[in-house]
Amino acid sequence: MQELIRPSSVLPANRRPFSFLTSDGLRLIGELASPIDATTASLLCLHPNPSGGGMMDSHIYKKASNRLPAMAGIEIIRFNTRGTTSEAGTSEGVFDNGEAEQADVLAAINFCFDELAVKDLWIIGWSFGTDLALRYAKDARIKGLILLSPPLQRTQGSDLEFWEKDPRPVHAFIPEHDEYLNPTQAVERFASFPSINLNPIAGAKHLWVGEPYVYRILSEITAIIAPERLPLPTEL
Repeated sequence: MQELIRPSSVLPANRRPFSFLTSDGLRLIGELASPIDATTASLLCLHPNPSGGGMMDSHIYKKASNRLPAMAGIEIIRFNTRGTTSEAGTSEGVFDNGEAEQADVLAAINFCFDELAVKDLWIIGWSFGTDLALRYAKDARIKGLILLSPPLQRTQGSDLEFWEKDPRPVHAFIPEHDEYLNPTQAVERFASFPSINLNPIAGAKHLWVGEPYVYRILSEITAIIAPERLPLPTEL
């Protein structure tokens, strides 16, 4: 008898912790969740603001790690930026409001290619993580960006201009009731980046609380990087 996939469901995957060094000598910790069978693509997760509780275990990322390797063949790579704590431990260093975190993002991308030998790497940012993605995830080896609840608090106009000139896709998912940037505001704030794929999500809030929104976002991720694996199952 099949059972519904629940918030606590953990599907089969090859999981292992990892760590890597930044250019300024800090050791950051993370976890890799790889499909047991073939990998369709890899996704590096940049988490929400640690000063507000964001970390690699923030619920959308944890559930992506628990489900997408089995559901969609997507490898999920999560890590804690400097000074950030999760159940797995704490990355070295001190939170720097998105400035010194540039070294974290660059080191994480290099780790994915040099140590994990990924082939098709996408970057996903959530809230604070979207600013890190837009500012620092410009490596030519990356396939594109996925942005969840972008507040555009640290992203510069020059960053948006870079991505407007770059042919790689950028997909942004904007909750209808986001207190930082709602869909109407997003159209205005992204005016210098008209080629961005803006996707308003009715009823959603900044933190994507609720299983229907988790399923929606995991499905949207899959539609972008592994569309042949849709629809995602809802039962085990």
